[in-house]
Amino acid sequence: MKTRYLLIPTLALATLLGACATSSPDVVRRSDAQRQSVVYDAVLLSIRNVKIDGSQSGAGAVTGAVVGGIAASTVGKGRGSDVAAVLGAIAGAAVGNTVERANTGEEGEELLLQFSNGERRTIVQGKGQEQLRPGDAVIVIQTGQRFRVVRAPARAATGAPAPAATGR
Repeated sequence: MKTRYLLIPTLALATLLGACATSSPDVVRRSDAQRQSVVYDAVLLSIRNVKIDGSQSGAGAVTGAVVGGIAASTVGKGRGSDVAAVLGAIAGAAVGNTVERANTGEEGEELLLQFSNGERRTIVQGKGQEQLRPGDAVIVIQTGQRFRVVRAPARAATGAPAPAATGR
């Protein structure tokens, strides 16, 4: 009975942790907020749907091991209970790792881009709210080593100068 009370919140926590990972262009990491990014103009040549593999942070395996070990320890008595707990922890870790990986995967897009200098590159990102189509003018936003692609905004009639770098 006690095991059931531990199992539900533990599984909910593992699912919640798994849902936090994304590579969507609509989601900006907290560490990237208020940082200057470099923006490149490009044209989208093609889009290919891909599956982005889920992460294996270890949280699923640890959660599964704890739940499996506790659940299996109720089987048998004495030494049999200890053996069952160890086997349950091993099985729980394997299941938890699989669940985490399945829950953190996402649908993505491989975007083939042509930059104004003629260079072609691909970027893989999670699907965002915007529906991009081949031929669209896009911008590639680079923050550190991460890139995201979004539809290019309409150009302003008068070009305002870019903000001066502050050296931060």
